[in-house]
Amino acid sequence: MTGGGKPVRRRVLLAAPRGSCAGVERAVKSVHRALELYGAPVYVRKQIVHNVHVVETLRNLGAVFVEELDEVPEGAVVVFSAHGVAPQVKAEAAARGLVTVDATCPLVTKVHNEARRFAAEGRDILLIGHHDHEEVVGTMGEAPAHVRLVDGPAAVDDVTVRDPERVAWLSQTTLSVDETMETVARLRERFPGLVSPPGDDICFATQNRQQAVKEIAPACDLVIVVGSRNSSNSIRLCEVAVEAGAGGARLVDFADEVDPAWLDGVRTVGVTAGASVPEELVRELLRRLAGAGFDDVEDVVTGHEETVFALPRELGERASRPAKGRNSP
Repeated sequence: MTGGGKPVRRRVLLAAPRGSCAGVERAVKSVHRALELYGAPVYVRKQIVHNVHVVETLRNLGAVFVEELDEVPEGAVVVFSAHGVAPQVKAEAAARGLVTVDATCPLVTKVHNEARRFAAEGRDILLIGHHDHEEVVGTMGEAPAHVRLVDGPAAVDDVTVRDPERVAWLSQTTLSVDETMETVARLRERFPGLVSPPGDDICFATQNRQQAVKEIAPACDLVIVVGSRNSSNSIRLCEVAVEAGAGGARLVDFADEVDPAWLDGVRTVGVTAGASVPEELVRELLRRLAGAGFDDVEDVVTGHEETVFALPRELGERASRPAKGRNSP
């Protein structure tokens, strides 16, 4: 209550678009479909997407998550994650007789294609991204002799290339749009002839979620992002929220991670979710916030997404006749 006896209005600004994107939906459905076709276990190299809940749900259905292919029995079924893999990983799978399902997001595949094209033109590729991120590792593997990793604006001065007149840039798909454009601007100052990819490498879902957060952030005392701590795009949403004017930002996997102390003195909470997050986790968070008095929920919609990606061709009708001994333990 306020001093005048009026109740304090506690509200939630619910950002949209939010949550699972088309590439994530495709990857998760790919594992489900592989389990239907081949039966458990189906192996998945790395986390299919960077979300604790999704990975655990699939594990309970019979998916076995491994770090590298040497953990997969010969002849078994293995799914490549949405983040993509380097060509040598595919070659290793073929050499070991593995049945492969490539669930790489088509937007990541686009970056891989651009890397090969720029390399074929004899250009050095300045790849903007985070060191050791699975997507970056896969892209670098497409043209290892040509790629130079640039981990943000501060790394630009350290970049070395063979020919300053023959350079191009690409980026990881899940970065901060603003920081990436700052990095590109600095690179262009050093390399005026820098060639850009034919279209944005940062995926439309990442851009849309960041734009929605920018819309709500100035009115929020706190923004809560549902997402896992190894999810690049979820971490970026927290950063974007603060940069856009939110009083603070927190990243949670589950609603029960919300500390009641975070809500002390807070009137407006913003809510969004990373691109690997099922909507059910957002709904759980809204119920928890309602229990704390934040039961006034306002939808803030900055765009709509209707893109749907087809499942990998390996999961077509011909896949219904799996090879003998496909999943031997």
